[in-house]
Amino acid sequence: MTTPTRTPFHKDANLQRLSAAMQRAMQKASQAMADAAEKQATIPTPFMLPGMNETVRAIPNYIARSAIFAPVRRGWRPLHDETVFLEGSHILLKGSGKQLSEDHADIWMHAMYLQTTALLGEAPVINRADFLRGMGRPTGGSAYEWLHEGMKDLARFTLCIEARRKDGSVKYSYGRHPSTRVIAMIGGFDYHEPTGSYTLYADPRWAQIFGNREYALVDWAKRLQMRHDLSKSLQRLIGTSADIQQKYSLDILKQRAQYTGRMRDFRVTLERSLEELEALKVISEPRIETATRGHEQAVWTRLER
Repeated sequence: MTTPTRTPFHKDANLQRLSAAMQRAMQKASQAMADAAEKQATIPTPFMLPGMNETVRAIPNYIARSAIFAPVRRGWRPLHDETVFLEGSHILLKGSGKQLSEDHADIWMHAMYLQTTALLGEAPVINRADFLRGMGRPTGGSAYEWLHEGMKDLARFTLCIEARRKDGSVKYSYGRHPSTRVIAMIGGFDYHEPTGSYTLYADPRWAQIFGNREYALVDWAKRLQMRHDLSKSLQRLIGTSADIQQKYSLDILKQRAQYTGRMRDFRVTLERSLEELEALKVISEPRIETATRGHEQAVWTRLER
């Protein structure tokens, strides 16, 4: 007499079909939520960011924490192709284009501030000399060329970004699924030579990335006084956390800064920037110390609110 055999639980055909069906249903639900979020983001509405004004700029936390913008040296910059800049249980951020610098961050934050003068989906017209003055920059031939090249770099740099809520549901998703296009740092611009004016086109989906106050506020006056790009980079990072006491390992800070030299050289640069941030009263009591696990970390007290 033979004993009937039973297919192992994990190999049962019905169970496998059910699992596949459930997975497809979850993917469709996730896609539907992403499509709905994108459709909502395209409705023209005022672009209002509480806390941002003439003396304060804003940058989304995910962008500020990543190395999308970095204190890289002038000249040659690496070319990214779907590079992962930030990845975690609630975020996936990829970028494509030439590495962006802190100069690009200045242009981008000022452009997004100027977008608040118009509805999302509408394009503000900005005189290029006024644009530069608003950034504390001189006007003239080389400055105009610098601005124009920076605008082109931002228009060419695209993001693939998907953020999820704590329960795992999709908050927004751009460029992650085939039906949603990537998002450019600047959607585009037109330059009118007779008037020396730019027409800026910001993708309205940025409103969702800035949504729910998920952005860092940047003291613009203090930023314009900074002489070191790493200081500017750290200022953005500091603003992403409400913690008064902040700690970051030197390895993480070095990687985020896209610094490819020796650690001891980076440490000298870091100490110089921490001193500058302390002098500008962005932080207090900055120091580099050895953590309990033996690695070096930078520690400071946040002063800005």
